[in-house]
Amino acid sequence: MTTTVQPRKIVVLSGSGVSAESGLPTFRDANGLWNNHPWQELASPEGWQRHPETVQAFYNERRQKAWAAQPNAAHAAIASLEPAYEVVIVTQNVDALHERAGSTQVLHIHGELAYARGTSPRRHRYRIDGAPIEMGRLCEDGTQLRPDIVWFGESVQHFDEALMHVTTAARVLVVGTSLAVQPAASLARYAHQSAEKVLVSLEMEQVPRGFVFMRGKATEQVPALVARWLAEAQRTGN
Repeated sequence: MTTTVQPRKIVVLSGSGVSAESGLPTFRDANGLWNNHPWQELASPEGWQRHPETVQAFYNERRQKAWAAQPNAAHAAIASLEPAYEVVIVTQNVDALHERAGSTQVLHIHGELAYARGTSPRRHRYRIDGAPIEMGRLCEDGTQLRPDIVWFGESVQHFDEALMHVTTAARVLVVGTSLAVQPAASLARYAHQSAEKVLVSLEMEQVPRGFVFMRGKATEQVPALVARWLAEAQRTGN
């Protein structure tokens, strides 16, 4: 089956490095510890079963910090593409900084801090924005609410939709990620051969085939790249 590239489509694959430039620590900062708890204990179904109060406190703190943070120049630049292009953001980040910057099509493959969900298979979901989730606060089906975050061992969200967008994009921007976390990292490999492919990162051990590597901060490199793409859209109508 032949994939049709859409000339006005840009897909952005974003990771924690973008949020870090808004002051949000990456998940494994501080040697992977939070109050002496390893990150594996804070982001797994097993950790939730053993220490739900600790896990809840960890994500309540992350949510509070995320809502105190502000979108940075990279978030704003990506959002500014929308009048000229169809822009789809596929992000590993669980904050809402892309949306707060003005982006309207954001797929959160690792979940969202802005939502809580029940712990039964029915997965009732509730928008809470920056509010904490208290222990004892129940879903309508009577189960304890937990963060709507994809923990280790759980399936990522929206992967098939994200893959479809990547394969049909004329431009693919990877920013703020070392492409080490699977299966999210595999998405970059599916960018169309003819697509313009750019990777922005402070460092990169291995750049995917076909990508142009722009070393530096997202807040410096992305606005310059976006300015070029906007100029091209104005010049060509594409």
